[in-house]
Amino acid sequence: MIRQGIRTMIQRSGVPVEVIIECNSGDKALEILKNQKVDVMFTDIRMPKMSGIELVQKVQELPEQPIMIAVSGYADFNYAVEMMSMGVREYILKPVERDKIQAIMKKLEQEITQNQESRRTSNRIGHQQLKYLMLNEQVTEEELSTMQEEYESEFELYDYYVCVSNPKEWQAFEESYIYLHNVENNDVYLVTDKNMQMLLKNEFAQQYVGVSAIHSGIRELGIAYREAVEARHHAFCTDRRNFYVEEIGTGLATDFYEQGKEMISAEKKQQRVQLLGTDKTEELVRTWERFFHVVKNGWITPADFADCMDDFFAEIRRTYRNMLDDEEEKLKELADYYGSPVLTVWQEAFMEWILALHERINDRFDTSKNQQKIKQAIEYIQENYDRDLNMAVVSNRVSMNYSLFSYLFKEVTGNNFVNYLKGIRVEEAKKLLAETDMRIVEISAKVGYDNEKHFMRIFKATCGVSPSEYRRNAQMH
Repeated sequence: MIRQGIRTMIQRSGVPVEVIIECNSGDKALEILKNQKVDVMFTDIRMPKMSGIELVQKVQELPEQPIMIAVSGYADFNYAVEMMSMGVREYILKPVERDKIQAIMKKLEQEITQNQESRRTSNRIGHQQLKYLMLNEQVTEEELSTMQEEYESEFELYDYYVCVSNPKEWQAFEESYIYLHNVENNDVYLVTDKNMQMLLKNEFAQQYVGVSAIHSGIRELGIAYREAVEARHHAFCTDRRNFYVEEIGTGLATDFYEQGKEMISAEKKQQRVQLLGTDKTEELVRTWERFFHVVKNGWITPADFADCMDDFFAEIRRTYRNMLDDEEEKLKELADYYGSPVLTVWQEAFMEWILALHERINDRFDTSKNQQKIKQAIEYIQENYDRDLNMAVVSNRVSMNYSLFSYLFKEVTGNNFVNYLKGIRVEEAKKLLAETDMRIVEISAKVGYDNEKHFMRIFKATCGVSPSEYRRNAQMH
């Protein structure tokens, strides 16, 4: 009852508290403290299995210790004095008074807030120093020694990896790694060896990340960062998640390098420019697809890829400068190759843009012929939406290159293929729900979904209600 009373007083103190955990013994409290961070602990002195004095003694051994408040009767005052000598902050006599709890809570809130702000300030300063070390190869011995003394132990820079990914808009701070946002347009993580596998399974599970070799000490930070950047470029180009620097240049046959060399020759570079503005749209698309195939297979280096694209953008600026006045922002976005998570994503944006430019400058572009093919594709989708359809199937059906079909389909319909097909299927499902008594699993199959749960998720995401709710609403009207 006393424990529940203290809980109520804390809740009514006016101080925001995330969670209050109650324990009926000291050993249960210790188990919680070992497994999660706790800001404040109120403990009695007399408890079953483990006394408050034993609990406080054991808390001293933990890496993170809460602020501790002792609660007990007057007869235990000598014990309370002993506990305060071990770090207990306050001592409250029973019966516990609400005003006393409120005063302590407000005092602790101010202290915790100040400590958090102080840590944030310290981290910001420390993070700036870490960035400085990463980006400057000519760091003096004096600077290195100073930073080593101040930050090496604070940030646990022993047996660590540097990991680099494309920048994200926002990233939560995690205590299992050091996070540095937007370092040379990269997001950087410093991860200890013991936490690396956990990070790969969680934060990095869906990312394309470059990983350095394992390093130790602040002096190796610059080397580790440059390794991670190089590995990140390989992860981007080869569509590989978690690319380690040690994997660069391993296991590729000489003849593949020769093919790659040919693709970055001056002749091939010129060909990719010259195909723009001709009637050879299919060849233009195939040429770029071959180039990206070479990049993804690692037959040329990321540096070669960037050089080729830099040369291409420079050449079309010279050749078509009068047509690119309103394209500057898009060109800058495309020139930031590693701002995208992976080459496949960047390639899609690039091909959409290059085909749009090609259409504008090609006065012999056979618009009517291609629009007729898209019209045939739309008719085919409308007649066969209940089958296993995808863009490859439909583009082959109308004998059109996949990338060109993707671009023109969106131009004509105002929607991409996946969303267009989804729209037709959902509209047909709505009709069947309203006008028939077919079961939902039957409707799912009827409109082209062999997985009922997948159909239900798509329907709810599109219509805002489940199929059952939609049917009920339709029948009411």
